[in-house]
Amino acid sequence: MREEVNNKYWLAFYTRPRHEFTARTDILHLGIEVYLPVVTVMKKWSDRKKRVTEPLFKSYIFAYCNEAERLQILQSKSIVTTVFYNGKPAHVPEWQIEGVRRMLEGNEEVKIVEGIKKGVRIKITDGPFAGVEGVIYSTGNNEKYVAVSLDILNRSVIAKLPVKDIEILKAV
Repeated sequence: MREEVNNKYWLAFYTRPRHEFTARTDILHLGIEVYLPVVTVMKKWSDRKKRVTEPLFKSYIFAYCNEAERLQILQSKSIVTTVFYNGKPAHVPEWQIEGVRRMLEGNEEVKIVEGIKKGVRIKITDGPFAGVEGVIYSTGNNEKYVAVSLDILNRSVIAKLPVKDIEILKAV
């Protein structure tokens, strides 16, 4: 993980509806590191089906920036506001950003579940997600899933993962 340089942190920004890709372009034009997690999904219309790329978190985008850069980002017409926590811009830990990146790499079965708060905290020990920490989430048919939670957004990324590839850390 990188050291926080010049008070730079990962911050979450709330975008106008369906403006995530425009916001990413705007932030890149400012020369600021930006992350927009995306997934490819099958969309069905009355006359056709098509695979489309869409944001994993609707109306959210992440930027690695300092306070001056945050204020520049807010000038973009596609950005509504910074996500705040206790009256201050909410810093997203880099391990959460990296966890989402690693889970999205080559994984076709990713979905979003809102508000996962309970479960057992685990660390993945094997496979492409090795080293990522998360929370076990069970569906009604006893399949096990691992969730890497971005707590400030109250959403979690869920991916299928074999139980043999996890190590229990502690109860949440």
